[in-house]
Amino acid sequence: MKIKVINRSAYDLPHYETPSAAGMDVRANLTEPLCLAPLERALVPTGLYVELPEGYEMQVRPRSGLAAKHGISVANAPGTIDPDYRGEIRVILINLSNTPFELLPGERIAQLIVARFESVEWEPTEALCDTQRGAGGFGSTGR
Repeated sequence: MKIKVINRSAYDLPHYETPSAAGMDVRANLTEPLCLAPLERALVPTGLYVELPEGYEMQVRPRSGLAAKHGISVANAPGTIDPDYRGEIRVILINLSNTPFELLPGERIAQLIVARFESVEWEPTEALCDTQRGAGGFGSTGR
C-alpha cells in the first residue's frame, strides 16, 4: 500500500525495523531535549503529515522499550489518525514513572500501524443472541 506523506522533520521517514514488524517507529521532531516530569504529558511533534486512503486509520501505539525501561507511554493509546485528518501527526506522551525523563531530538517515541476499519450502521433491537459468556464482564472468563 502506498500512502502520501509530507516529511517536514529533520529525520528519515518511519520504517519497519524488521521484515515482520507490524509497526514503524516514529521520531520526536524536536530541536532541543524535552524533560518529562513524573506524570507529566507532552504533545510531541513528528513533522509528518499523511493522506490515508478511505477506510484506513493510522494507530499511534507506545514503544514497549520506552514503557518497560522508562515508564513512557502514549496517553491515549492507541491514538487514531483518521483518513480525513491532514494536520501534523503529534504524539501525546506521558511519563508514568517516578523519575524525570529526558526526551532527545530524533528519539523513537511511538509506533505507527496502518489498519483497515469498517463504518457501522446501528440496528436497534430489543434482544441479542445468547452466548456462553453472556453478560459476564471483566475477569468473568478466568482469574
